[in-house]
Order: sequence, then C-alpha cells, then structure tokens
Amino acid sequence: MSVHDGHRDRVRKRFLENGLDGFADHEVLELLLYYAIPRGDVNPLAHALADRFGSLSAALSAPMELLTQVDGVGERTAILLHLVPQIAQKARLADLKRDLALNTRERVGDYLLELFSRERNEAAYQICLDGKGKLLACRRLGEGSVSAVVLDIRKIVENAILYSASSVILAHNHPSGIALPSQEDQAVTLRAKAALEAIDVRLEDHIVVADNDFISFHQSGFLS
Repeated sequence: MSVHDGHRDRVRKRFLENGLDGFADHEVLELLLYYAIPRGDVNPLAHALADRFGSLSAALSAPMELLTQVDGVGERTAILLHLVPQIAQKARLADLKRDLALNTRERVGDYLLELFSRERNEAAYQICLDGKGKLLACRRLGEGSVSAVVLDIRKIVENAILYSASSVILAHNHPSGIALPSQEDQAVTLRAKAALEAIDVRLEDHIVVADNDFISFHQSGFLS
C-alpha cells in the first residue's frame, strides 16, 4: 500500500464516521475524485478545482467544458463532478412531485426554484396539471440566451393534449436576477392563454423565476 492509498483510507474512514462534517471544500472534492481517479495523489487537483471555481458549489455546477480546462481533469472526472449535483436535484424534484400537489403558489414556487437552480441561460418549462393540481408532466420547452427564450405556442398546446391536462403553468427564468416580467413575457402569455382556452385548458399561471424569488402572473392580476 502506498502513502496515497493510506491517505485515501483515512479520508474514507473519516467520512464514514462523521459524514462531511468538518470537511473543507477541497476535501469533499478530493473524496469525489477518488472514484474517478483510482490511483495517485488527487489532493493538488482538488485544491486546483476549489481555487479555480471558488467554492464547492461552483465547482460542482461548472460546465463540462470549463472543468476539463483544469489540468488533470479528464472526461471521466468531469462527468462525475457534473453528475453529482444533477442526481441530487433529480431526487429533490422527485420528492416534490410525489409529496406535493402543485395547488398553491408557494408549492409551485418551491418546485420551480429547484427546477431552475442549475439553469444558466433563460429556459422555459410547461407544467401540466390534472383537475386537483396533481403534476402530470413537466416538459422543458426550450433554452435561449442569457436574456431571452422563445415559447413555442404549438408545443404548449400539444403537451396539454398529450397529457390530458386540465390546467397548465408556464415558467421561465431571468438569469439577470430581476423577476419583473417583460412586455414580451406578457404578450406571449396572452397568446398561450388564448391557444389553451381553444382546447378547453386553463392557463393557471405564468411564473418568472429569478435567483431565489419568483413572480406569479396570476397573483399580479395579469391573468384575472
């Protein structure tokens, strides 16, 4: 056993005994790297990742192309780092789907804040609900730039028909951090509302998410 193997065993034992309590960001990254790089000293690489991105959260949310620019990070390592937060997010969203009917603005907001937490560009989603507010499907409608995304009205209608939705909630994010809807947001909302009403489906809301906040078109009176 090499000195590096002994160090790895000590780090693993520390984790098994105490979880991640007391682990610095670079030590968490080091522990992860053991499973992508089975031999050698990965401590310098863990420090390099922490230094490059500034925090554990930033390193785990970094795009693949930026991760692989760090010397020593190959595709296998980048995939592992990229995969971990996505698994956690998928599990949290599954819990929200199972445990909560999306029948209040607060519940919808909690779900969408998690859904958009990893989006860097403006993206749009459609939530299809049954008559009791139960989630039937959540479909990604598309992604745009950091400042714009186009909502496909035809796709919104097709999704509503496909999942036999009683109502629909549209949502998109503003990466700028300002949740205030634009004139374009208002215009496309009215077009979507009219198209859905033509197939007897209610547009329940259009939510704009920004950072840890969101604005509801319904609550603001725009859809009344």
